[in-house]
Amino acid sequence: MNPFFGTYNTPHGTVPFDQIKLEHYEPAIVEGIAQQKAEIDAIVNNPEAPTFANTIEPYELSGDLLERTTNVFANQLSANTCDELQELANKLMPMLSEHENDIFLNEKLFARIKQVYDNRNNEQLNAEQLKLLEDIYIGFTRSGANLNDEQKATLRELTKQLSLLSLQFSNNLLKETNDYQLHLTNEDDLEGLPDSAVEAARETAEEKGLDGWVFTLKSPSFSPFMMYADNRNLRQQLYMAYNTRCTHDNAQNNMEVVKQLVNLRMQVAQLLGYKTYADYALERRMALDQAHVYKLLNDLLDAYTPTAHKEIDEVQALARELEGDDFNLMPWDLGYYSHKLKERKFNLDNEKLRPYFELSKVKQGVFGLATRLYGITFKENKDIPVYHPDVDAYEVFDKDGSFLAVLYTDFYPREGKQGGAWMTSYKEQWIDRKTGENSRPHVSLVMNFTKPTKEKPALLTHGEVNTFLHEFGHSLHGMFANTTYRTLSGTSVFWDFVELPSQFMENYAVEKDFLHTFAYHYKTGELLPDELVQSIIDSQNFNIAYACLRQVSFGLLDMAWYTRQEAFDGDVISYERKAWEPAQVLPQVEGTCMSVQFSHIFAGGYAAGYYSYKWAEVLDADAFALFKQNGIFDSSTATSFRENILSKGGTEHPMTLYKRFRGQEPTIDALLIRNGIKQ
Repeated sequence: MNPFFGTYNTPHGTVPFDQIKLEHYEPAIVEGIAQQKAEIDAIVNNPEAPTFANTIEPYELSGDLLERTTNVFANQLSANTCDELQELANKLMPMLSEHENDIFLNEKLFARIKQVYDNRNNEQLNAEQLKLLEDIYIGFTRSGANLNDEQKATLRELTKQLSLLSLQFSNNLLKETNDYQLHLTNEDDLEGLPDSAVEAARETAEEKGLDGWVFTLKSPSFSPFMMYADNRNLRQQLYMAYNTRCTHDNAQNNMEVVKQLVNLRMQVAQLLGYKTYADYALERRMALDQAHVYKLLNDLLDAYTPTAHKEIDEVQALARELEGDDFNLMPWDLGYYSHKLKERKFNLDNEKLRPYFELSKVKQGVFGLATRLYGITFKENKDIPVYHPDVDAYEVFDKDGSFLAVLYTDFYPREGKQGGAWMTSYKEQWIDRKTGENSRPHVSLVMNFTKPTKEKPALLTHGEVNTFLHEFGHSLHGMFANTTYRTLSGTSVFWDFVELPSQFMENYAVEKDFLHTFAYHYKTGELLPDELVQSIIDSQNFNIAYACLRQVSFGLLDMAWYTRQEAFDGDVISYERKAWEPAQVLPQVEGTCMSVQFSHIFAGGYAAGYYSYKWAEVLDADAFALFKQNGIFDSSTATSFRENILSKGGTEHPMTLYKRFRGQEPTIDALLIRNGIKQ
């Protein structure tokens, strides 16, 4: 029995991961496509005049089996993949792309949708129905519904190629990351490294059947090495390995893949009547157009560049004090000497903080913050099936005790897992139009935190606590969803609005009253001392301008690739260097390349949208300023944030929602003040 075909006999209808096998995906996807085609045919062949009820709603409800199956399939590709699953993806992605094109390029279906859209003022539709209708209509036009037959055939081929190339980009990066290891057998090479990093490296070596210590390119291994290892040559070696991924003369080289992805997206945009892919993408963003994006990036450049140079000069001065006047700071030195400077200025070291951030306690703290703000509670349920032993599943209950959501947490790195951290959904929220039942969401938090060892539990850095808060903010956006329609639910909002709920939560990482709810030493039970809390607060803006310019540099690179009006066939590295040069403070290293590993813009949803992180930072600083004014745990302000932002999904324009919460449009001032750039 293929579990996708039946009703899930699990708590809250959660995915029966324990029953799903590799061979179940393809038949379920093939059948899901067939079912949705039949549902679309029924809409198209309805003899009645098109209405919202007989055209838009049935379209919104179509494809349930396909949606359920592809949700699991796509999420497992990121969180728990294997060679066989990746091979299957190569087979199924073109089929799914073709099916999507069949829908969006269906002339009879679009004719009915257009008729409803043109007659929308004649139906008594509420605001959410109007938004759904508008989104569907615009979605069709942006997917080629107005093209002629020849153009539609071209679009089909372009989108098919894009789906395969995006997958290839991700697979190449994952393989390059997994294939590298820095194997050390000389204990002297470990000088400077904290016990936690050495212990983890020893366990990694044991897992690989090797003596000594193994360091990898995954963040919990890579980051401590770059920050603490005294051996500069080894830091350089690891830095180069990381920053030259997918540039080597092998099957994982992404240089041509980048060119093809850029050119294909440009072709799609131009086929649809736009000058550039950025013009196409930004039409459905808060930023609206290139001018607004470049204004934000240039305003940030102007505001932060002088401070960024001072920050780097200060790190360089310390390095020369320690190493001699002829020492030149290179990128593989920045983490190492910045850490020493931070320790000197603030008496703060990640390793001093780690013992206070034991993962189970951090989890209690983050969950407890949600309880304090919104009244929701979390209860682990071992009966909910999970896809890997590392994964835990929680039932989430609202303040009135009613069931709110399922939350999965997946914290540790492993071979079949992409790097980074993300929130995703296995099931969105919606309201059943017949029964009125509010079908609640199933949300997943996926991260790559420092693993527990034989001697110690999982102890996080303060940066990892920040990451947890960030992704948890996304999960609240998903869990609080309260919309009628699935495609407007949760995080289904403009890309440059989606980071507001996540970045908003990061503000609590430097709040003493929050840290003191969970930060106890894992051995002694001692509360995080006030002087360390103060050091965290005092150091929150340490190298903040450099960090800002780093994000701006990624935004400039993204925009450079996607504002092109002509096909690119030049040198990727040279183009990259010129594109982000205005935001570079350190020397650019020969042979390194960001573009070939820039998953956000080449394999994720951030093409012509990476600026969103800084855009949302302006929003989150402005929003948290209201909490600071009213009290950081103020329940009435939190209720307003939930009701106006977190629960509304994409039912209204983001600026409308934001102004309803804040009472005004955001300005950059709150961010500049928070970062110490402006008094």
